[in-house]
Amino acid sequence: MITRALIAPSALLWALLPIASAQPASLSEYPDSPQLLFRDLFVAVETAQLYADSKMFPDAVPEIDPQEIMRQFHSLHADSPQALKRFVDAHFILPGEIAPVAFAPAQATIVEHIDRLWDPLTRRSSTAPPYSSLLPLPQPYIVPGGRFREIYYWDSFFTMLGLIQSGRRDLVDDMVGNFAYFIDTFGHIPNGARTYYLSRSQPPFFFAMVGLLQSNDPPAAFVRYLPQLRAEYAFWMKGSETLHRGTASGHVVALADGSILNRYWDDYDTPRDESYREDTQLAQGTHRPASEVFRDLRAAAESGWDFSSRWFADGRSLATIDTTEILPIDLNSLLFGLEKAISSACRRQADDACAHEFADRAARRRAAIDLYLWDPPSGAFVDYRWTDQTRIRRISAATLYPLFVGLASERQAASVAKVAVRQLLKPGGIVTTPVETGQQWDAPNGWAPLQWIAIDGLRRYRQNALAEAIACRWMINVQQHFRQSGKLVEKYDVISTSRSGSGGEYPLQDGFGWTNGVMRQLIALYPAEAAYSALGQCPQPSS
Repeated sequence: MITRALIAPSALLWALLPIASAQPASLSEYPDSPQLLFRDLFVAVETAQLYADSKMFPDAVPEIDPQEIMRQFHSLHADSPQALKRFVDAHFILPGEIAPVAFAPAQATIVEHIDRLWDPLTRRSSTAPPYSSLLPLPQPYIVPGGRFREIYYWDSFFTMLGLIQSGRRDLVDDMVGNFAYFIDTFGHIPNGARTYYLSRSQPPFFFAMVGLLQSNDPPAAFVRYLPQLRAEYAFWMKGSETLHRGTASGHVVALADGSILNRYWDDYDTPRDESYREDTQLAQGTHRPASEVFRDLRAAAESGWDFSSRWFADGRSLATIDTTEILPIDLNSLLFGLEKAISSACRRQADDACAHEFADRAARRRAAIDLYLWDPPSGAFVDYRWTDQTRIRRISAATLYPLFVGLASERQAASVAKVAVRQLLKPGGIVTTPVETGQQWDAPNGWAPLQWIAIDGLRRYRQNALAEAIACRWMINVQQHFRQSGKLVEKYDVISTSRSGSGGEYPLQDGFGWTNGVMRQLIALYPAEAAYSALGQCPQPSS
């Protein structure tokens, strides 16, 4: 096992490397995950279902060297779940029971409650116990809450929105610094701060986080973190320079005309540590190669939409998941935003060659998105199955990402707004997809990050009435559940707002980082609507 003291090239070195040669750390340089450290012990624990949550054992801390644990395990021959559990209890410190976030006092406003939550959700882990799956970080950070005991990548952007409104820019600075540290150390930002998340990332919002540091002059902030922005871009584009048309490698796909677009990917094709039992059971129930199923599950986890009909070949069943065959509109929109951010930083530094290179990359990506991911019949942006060269004509909230990054034309934005009203706008906000599959990233659920993507994107294109309607409906939904329960949760039912969000591999979690962040931002952005939403109604929308 490589120790955590080994560090990838410094930020200064990244700055000096050309984009094609900036390489992330190889898998052999990553700390081993629990599944690799404990192999047959790990399989035995997860298969025996010792814990209701598959994430429990991967988050446990071994009390002695793993090699000695394995020697003792093999000599013990635990022949029952009870004996196995006694062994685990004797050799590991399991995560404590999840402490519920304190309910707000009856007289507390939702703003007061959110502002009070930041401290209970703050963690510090400048060091980590030996052989723990936790990745240390130099600065404090916010966790989502519940079973999510570590920082997560894309969650954090939406959490930061609320931190700024709560006057906690110190934590925003710290969290951006932590993500820069991840890039400097591993060559990318992992899904979350665990060794078992290192083989994948999450939607690349780092440029948007950096932009929050100086919202009145984002290029100045981009200059400060330009080495890390370029390194993250190199991670997502690795292999693109040598790719032949009609082939794929890692995160990149070369289309028939030579265009390069991106997909979600994970470097491993084994069951996820945190969902080992669920993944193996699913693979056993299909007629597909297990490694193929595991890779597609992991790639969907990188998307943040785990799981959704977006990734299902038949649009209904998780068993048909084929994430790696899909070019997603959200990922490619965010990479367009990253290319524009790098270009603007280079322009500010008077590096004309770099500025032109990344402006050209963004222009080529925009043209490819228009050609492959814009669907004229539906009037919306959709995903594209590159393996059979067809658009996937299923509408999801991801169709609003091109508006969020300013990629859409005015005509496209107006069309997407109409589609959103017809297919996505519900009584409690924007629904994730119109399809009910029992998966948590499908109907009837709505999620805070997707509300913000929609609202911010629509405002960018002066679709103000729709943005206002989404904001108010979402705030009513959140307020209603807050009054009933005294807490905020990770997802909400936006169709029947009297019910909580549902579906997924685990129970509904409370806390909750990105819900707190988006709600706090919307209350500041729409104070009149916030006042009405507390009464359970929306004002007449302004033009």
